[in-house]
Amino acid sequence: MRILFVIDKIEYKYFEFNNLVTNFWLIKEYAKNYDVYITTINRLSLFGTGAYADCNRVNIAGEDIVYDKNYEHLLIDEFDIVFFRPDPPVDNNYINATYIFDFVTNPVLINNPASIRNFNEKLHSLKFKEYMPESIVSSSLSEIEEFLFKQGEIILKPLDKCFGSGVMYLKNGDMNTRTIINMMTANENSFVMVQKYISAGIYGDKRVLTLGDKVLDYCVVKHPTKDDFKFNTHNDAYISKGVLNAEEKVNFSEVAKELNKDGIYMAGLDVIDGKIIEINVTSPCYFIKEINSFFDIRLEDLICSYFLKNSCSKLKNVV
Repeated sequence: MRILFVIDKIEYKYFEFNNLVTNFWLIKEYAKNYDVYITTINRLSLFGTGAYADCNRVNIAGEDIVYDKNYEHLLIDEFDIVFFRPDPPVDNNYINATYIFDFVTNPVLINNPASIRNFNEKLHSLKFKEYMPESIVSSSLSEIEEFLFKQGEIILKPLDKCFGSGVMYLKNGDMNTRTIINMMTANENSFVMVQKYISAGIYGDKRVLTLGDKVLDYCVVKHPTKDDFKFNTHNDAYISKGVLNAEEKVNFSEVAKELNKDGIYMAGLDVIDGKIIEINVTSPCYFIKEINSFFDIRLEDLICSYFLKNSCSKLKNVV
């Protein structure tokens, strides 16, 4: 069994066992028994119709993971499983990397790069609008102002960033209203998602995790920092144990089933007061360190075992 992780360039630069990063938990678990390699999107290439990656083999060194500094130029089709998990922004380089994977036919792709390309984490969340707060996607100053007047308080989100980057809160009557909207939309040239502000957000948002077509029973609550209205730093002080209620489990299981059909096997739903505010599909953080501590489990083992069991049958039939 050979497994490839396409990780973010910043993770590659500071590669070590970092227990805040989902990739490293999964890499370390797989590397105990299988041949694991890492690469980044800038080291992908096409030779004819063959998709290749300059890869580094991973080894375990005590409690850490390290990689061989010598590259191996490998055909991606020779791997059994590929985890495609670079972080946004989903810019042209990111999109072009997903095109390279259109020429990959053998491995199970998690998440399928074509599926990521076709699912904007903000915009396409509206496929499940019955579970979301009122939302629009627009670049129009007048439309956003009208939505603000109707809702009273709104959140504006750029469509291509992550981890709360560029997300703004706006209240009706704010003297900076037009300045903020024009800045967010680049003077009506760029789309933004605009959502009704949910006041329960002051207590944090719940990270609900999907695995295949199921919703996991384990979740965390991410709390706003003292100087912001949202969670913006991965720190134990702002993360607590979360609990799914029965309605959330039923509703979000339907979301998981639809995502799974579309080749998105790992997703993180951000939820406030039972409403989905965003669906993370590019490189969703599973908060493995925290969940293991809160629930006394080994979440990395559950995830890795799931993909090993399903890699040769179920997932390939879905893709």
